[in-house]
Amino acid sequence: MNFRHAPSTISAKVGAALLLTLAADFLLFRQPLDISLFIFAALAAGAMIAFHSRGPRPRPLALKIVLAALALAPLAENVSPLSVTVATLCLAAFALSVSARLRSGPVNCLQRIAGFLLTIPGRLPFDIARLRKLAGRRKIWRLGSLTAWTLAVALGMVFVALFGIANPVIGYWMSLIDIRAIFNLLDVWRIAFWLVLAGIVWSFLRPRLPRWLPKWRLFTPRPIAEAQANLEPPAGLHQSIFGKAAILRALVVFNVIFALQTVLDGAYLWGGVDLPAGLTYAAYAHRGAYALIVTALLAANFVLLALRPGSATSADRRVRSLVYLWSAQNFVLVISSILRLDLYVDAYSLTYWRVAAFIWMGLVATGIVLIMSRVALDKSNEWLFGANMLTLSAVLYVSCFVNFAAIIAHYNVSHSRAMDGGSELDWYYLRSLGPQAIPAIDVVLNRMGDTGAVARTSLVSRHYEADRFRERLQNWRAWSFRNFRLAAYLDQPSPLPSGTEPQ
Repeated sequence: MNFRHAPSTISAKVGAALLLTLAADFLLFRQPLDISLFIFAALAAGAMIAFHSRGPRPRPLALKIVLAALALAPLAENVSPLSVTVATLCLAAFALSVSARLRSGPVNCLQRIAGFLLTIPGRLPFDIARLRKLAGRRKIWRLGSLTAWTLAVALGMVFVALFGIANPVIGYWMSLIDIRAIFNLLDVWRIAFWLVLAGIVWSFLRPRLPRWLPKWRLFTPRPIAEAQANLEPPAGLHQSIFGKAAILRALVVFNVIFALQTVLDGAYLWGGVDLPAGLTYAAYAHRGAYALIVTALLAANFVLLALRPGSATSADRRVRSLVYLWSAQNFVLVISSILRLDLYVDAYSLTYWRVAAFIWMGLVATGIVLIMSRVALDKSNEWLFGANMLTLSAVLYVSCFVNFAAIIAHYNVSHSRAMDGGSELDWYYLRSLGPQAIPAIDVVLNRMGDTGAVARTSLVSRHYEADRFRERLQNWRAWSFRNFRLAAYLDQPSPLPSGTEPQ
C-alpha cells in the first residue's frame, strides 16, 4: 500500500492501530496473559484479513481464517515463551501471506520472515516521517487545520469551567469526573506500553520488507555453486589438506575411530557388559551424552564440506560409500546418546533441560538422516536447510501443545522411591513446576499418607499452589485450555486421604 495513492486506507489503518492498542491496554496491560493474549492476536489477525481482502493473489476468506487459527492455536492452549515465539513467527508469516509478500520454499519464507521482523522497530517512525514529508508536498494533512482548533479548544475549556461555577447542575456533572484517576492512568509504563504495541500493530497491519532483502542470499544458486566446486584448486597446502585424497583418508580414519566407539557402546549399553570397577551406568551416561552429540554435529559439517554438490569428491564412489558408512555410525552414535541420557534420567530424575536434550538429540538424528538423503538424492544444501527448518518448525509447533510440566512431574513421581523403589524424589523441583504438577503430587501424597515432615510440608505447598491457581482464574483473562483442564481436575473430589484437606 502506498501513501501517495491511498490516503483513505492509511487513515483506516491508523484508526485500526489505535483501536487495537486500546484493546491491548484492556486485555494485556498488567493482566494475566492467557486467553487475553489469544483474543488480542485474533483481533490483529482479523484486521490483517480485512485490510488485505483484495490483492495480487487473493485467497478465500475461509482459508485465511483457518491459517490464522492454526497460527494462534498455541496461545489458546497455553501462553509460554515457546508458544509466544511460535505464534509470533506464524503471525508474521500470515501477515506476509495475506499481503502477497511470502514466497514459496522454506528458505525464502525464513528470509522474508526474518527481514519483516527486523523492520518492526523502525516501521512506525519511518512511516510517520514519510507521511509528514508527503503531507508537506501534497498537502494531504495541513498543519494549519490542526492548529486552527487550538483557540476553539482552549476557550471552550475556559467557558465550560465558568459555566461549572455559575450553574450547579454543570458543576455537579464536572465533579463526577475524577481528574486524578485519569492522570493515574497515564503513568510512564502505560505510555511506553502503548507506544511499543502501536509500533508492533502498525507493522503487522502494513507489512513491509527491507530493501536489502532481494540482494541477500543465504545460499549460492546451485549452478554457480557447482561451477565453483568444479574449479581445480591451486596445488599446494590447500590441495594437500582438503583434496580428494585427503578427504578419502580422513573418512577411513574417522570410520575406524567411530567403529571403536560404536563397539564399546554396543557392549556396555546394549550388551549388558559390566562396567569397570567404580564406574556406574549413570556416570558413564552423563560423561558421554552431550559430548557425543557435539561429535555428531562436527561429523555432519564435515560431510557437508566433503560432498559439496558438483565437487569431485561428491562424484567419487569410494568417498560416497565411506560417507554413508560414517553417517550410519553417527546415527547409531546419537541413538546411544539418547540411551545414555535415558539411563541418567532414570538415576537422577527428569528436568526441563533433559527433556530439551531428548528433543535436541532427536533433531540431530533426523538431521543425519536428511544429510544421507541429500547425498543419495543429489540435492542441494538449500534443500537440506529447508528440510531441517521444516522439521524444527513442526517439532516446536507440536511442543506448544505438550504439557511438559505435567509429564516431568508424573515421570519423577512414578519413578521415585516412594512409588516403586527408584530414586529419591526431588520435592523442591517438583513444587517448582507450578500448578500443573498438582495431579502428580496428589498421586505420591496419596501413596505416602500424612507421614513425615516432607509429606506434610509438600501437602501445605500443594494446597497453597491450588488456592493461588483458583484465585488467578477469577480473572477471565487467565483462562486457557490447559488451565481449564487443571481447574476441572481440582473441582473433582479430592484424591487425597481423608483428614489431609486444609481446615
